[in-house]
Amino acid sequence: MLKVKIVRLNQKAVLPVYATAHAAGMDLTACLDDPVTIEPFTTELIPTGLSIELPEGYEAQLRPRSGLALRNMISLPNAPATIDADYRGEVKVILVNYGREPFVVRHGERIAQMVVARHEQVELDEVDSLSETRRGSGGFGHTGV
Repeated sequence: MLKVKIVRLNQKAVLPVYATAHAAGMDLTACLDDPVTIEPFTTELIPTGLSIELPEGYEAQLRPRSGLALRNMISLPNAPATIDADYRGEVKVILVNYGREPFVVRHGERIAQMVVARHEQVELDEVDSLSETRRGSGGFGHTGV
C-alpha cells in the first residue's frame, strides 16, 4: 500500500478517511473556526487544515461529494482539482453553490473526496500530421445520443 505523509496544520483538522472498504476516495472535511456561507452561484475556498507529501509520479485529485451535489447543488468548479507531488501548502477546496439557497459549511463537514492516482509525464513529439482513425476528428456527440 502506498504511504502518503500528512501534517495537521491545525489541531482541529480531521484526517481523511475512506468511508467504506472499497471506496476510491477519502473524505476531506472543512477545518473552520466559524461557519462559512456560500451564497447561490458563488464560490468559497474552504481550508482542510492539512498538508500532504505525495510521492513523485502521483497526484491527489479532489472531487465533489455526490450527496452534496444531489441534495444541495454543491460541487467543485474545477473538478477534478489536482494537487501535485511538489505542493506542500494547505489542501483547500473550492466549493461552488449551484443551488438557489445559501449553503452553510461547518467545521468537520465532509466537503470533497480525495483520490490519489499515479500519472505519467510525457514528451511531446511535434509532427506534421497524425495517423488516420475511423473516428477521426469527430467529437462532442458526433456518435449520437
